[in-house]
Amino acid sequence: MLIAVGLAAVKAASQSATASVVAIDVESDPVRSGLAASLETPDRLGFPEAKTIVHCMRTNANVELDAGTKTFASGLLPDLLAALRRSRKGDLVAVISSDPGIGPELEAWCRFTRNSLVDTAVDEGRTRWVLRYGEAPANVGEDRPVGSRLWLYTNFDCNLSCDYCCVRSSPKAPRRALGIERVRRIAIEAAELGVSEIFVTGGEPFMLPDISEILAACAAAAPITVLTNGMLFARSRLATLRSLPRERVTLQISLDSPTPERHDGHRGKGTWARAWRGIELAWAEGFRVRLAATVSTDAEAEEFRSFLEAHHVSEENRVIRRIALRGSATQGVALARADLVPEVTITAEGVFWHPVGAEDNDLLVSREIFPLAESFAAVRRAFDHESEHQRRLATIFNCA
Repeated sequence: MLIAVGLAAVKAASQSATASVVAIDVESDPVRSGLAASLETPDRLGFPEAKTIVHCMRTNANVELDAGTKTFASGLLPDLLAALRRSRKGDLVAVISSDPGIGPELEAWCRFTRNSLVDTAVDEGRTRWVLRYGEAPANVGEDRPVGSRLWLYTNFDCNLSCDYCCVRSSPKAPRRALGIERVRRIAIEAAELGVSEIFVTGGEPFMLPDISEILAACAAAAPITVLTNGMLFARSRLATLRSLPRERVTLQISLDSPTPERHDGHRGKGTWARAWRGIELAWAEGFRVRLAATVSTDAEAEEFRSFLEAHHVSEENRVIRRIALRGSATQGVALARADLVPEVTITAEGVFWHPVGAEDNDLLVSREIFPLAESFAAVRRAFDHESEHQRRLATIFNCA
């Protein structure tokens, strides 16, 4: 179906939150004819326009389009459409210009064409925008009540340097610890807000000397899941593990493949065997264990499912996810905020939209963590704003 988009309708809808919610035929004349000339700056949902916390790696693109001096009103749109014709769904297209003013226009155009603006970088006075052609896979986020789950990044240092880590953790990464005092306050306020599950992640949480106190505080507030590579369960850390309440703690241990080759390729030689020993130890200690694989293809996912079946791992104890093109990853699914159902995520730097981008400025909601009720409210307001944008588009583009 072709949807004719009048300039007045586009302008009205562009004043709502950023979300990609309506399909538009890119051959449509109204879209082609300089629509961005009359667009106002899109609403930024109240997200802070703060400096990037960690400088992002340059996102590789399948197509590089140098816009020169062109804008949407002076010839950029035909060039952009030509670039998309040379692309496949899921490909990344970079648009480079010395005019930062085309950014809001490009963002608005992406919303209306079900593409997503996934990265923006400035270098030597030129801005490089990267958009993903087409929608994200349907399984990148689950639809659950905002605030029902809470994610805590206790730290960012890790004993491994995984090549796709979405927050760039490694042995050389600064710790940036959330700290026991903040965790205690978060846990108390989370319980008052009715949080049903707390996820504790990093980095590697078991790197922290006070992880026992952190996990005890969280477990007192709600059932917890600890994301770990499972390789540090020895000596004092084994004592920490044994001190945890089995009925309140789930261990989610990363294992990316049925055999060592692919897992070790991402995480380092010998890591598969060490992770499997950690899994077996956790089972022996009576913990519920979720096995979590990060995969690149459907074939890899199916292979891992067969492995889990053979080891009698139930569906509720399986996590199979795609590599996200964030952090250290150089390939994977490129995700924008509009692709992700929010899950309140807290780090030492503030409150984020989702754990997959917990140090990326486009997912930063607030620098202020407390009171926690206000942090939750800020995420809900932003999500409601995006939902309102979707409802407004449904009204403007009512096709039946």
